[in-house]
Amino acid sequence: MKRFFWILLVMGSLSLTAQVPASYYQTAVNKHGYALRVALHNIIKNHSQESYSALWSDFYSTDARPDGKVWDIYSDNPNGQAPYLYNFGTDQCGNYNSEGDCYNREHSVPKSWFNDATPMYTDLFHIYPTDGWVNNKRGNLPLGEVNNPSWTSLNGSKVGSCSVSGYSGQAFEPIDAYKGDLARTYLYMAVCYMDKNLGYDQSMYDGGSLKPWALQMLLAWCAEDPVSQKEIDRNNAVYAIQHNRNPFIDFPQLANMIFGSDTLVNFQTALDDYLFAVCTVFPNPATDYVHVTVSDTYEPIQCSLVSLTGQILWTSTISEEDGNITVPLDPLPKGVYLLHLYNDQHGAIKKIVKQ
Repeated sequence: MKRFFWILLVMGSLSLTAQVPASYYQTAVNKHGYALRVALHNIIKNHSQESYSALWSDFYSTDARPDGKVWDIYSDNPNGQAPYLYNFGTDQCGNYNSEGDCYNREHSVPKSWFNDATPMYTDLFHIYPTDGWVNNKRGNLPLGEVNNPSWTSLNGSKVGSCSVSGYSGQAFEPIDAYKGDLARTYLYMAVCYMDKNLGYDQSMYDGGSLKPWALQMLLAWCAEDPVSQKEIDRNNAVYAIQHNRNPFIDFPQLANMIFGSDTLVNFQTALDDYLFAVCTVFPNPATDYVHVTVSDTYEPIQCSLVSLTGQILWTSTISEEDGNITVPLDPLPKGVYLLHLYNDQHGAIKKIVKQ
């Protein structure tokens, strides 16, 4: 039985290039708050485990820049030329004595925090290729915000006393362009490994949960640095290797739905947002017709044109093969109509203006 979802969609939407597999999040539907966190934990926890040596070759697909070089978040300069670039394979560490010598495998959640335990030790979602010297300077320091750095990398990453309320020890601050990336990485770890101890050493975690000061900072970073195409591409690449996803990249709203101020919001709303995001209606306003295009059609979508009084005026199906359909408007009087799009999992409403 197909379901209508009569929800006005006001939450943030996904990138049009996200590729969430059909039914992947189905067991999280109708959950919210802590129950949603548990449901997502059960979805993503049983992933394939890589060997530590395999990570070198995995980086070829997960962390390649558009020019084919290594995408190092500790040296990249989004606003200009990077201070140095690495070639995959030939520039692997090795020994290093300064920035620009080689790249290595950075546990962005330091391995000492989980006592080198598996499967965290080789989980690609938190392991990035980064400059060996910067990685060494960061060590096992918590992430933070640093006003008076004792050391600064060539791309502006900093080490120094943390200025975030609740923690004043030494911290590592990445550049603004990658704060959201790392925040969503840390939230992923707090869901995937909520049943593990990530709180050894000078960790940002207490058991499998983030400490209050760390959580508030990371939620702010998520909001200030939204999901990028780099993250979406990396999420899909990691999924192809270890067969799980980072939900906070697929659905950025989850940060607040699980850890923030929206814990009463049902996950179905986020799923509905997904269909709303991947559907494009044009032209709108229109005179004779509108085209509906779905950029990620993994199953047929029912499409109905409905009057403001609820009368169904036209209905058809957008097939998996075509991904588009034309809705006729020419016999209708001028006014506002609602286009309902729905399948077994998602629903969305688009407003159509007939001129």
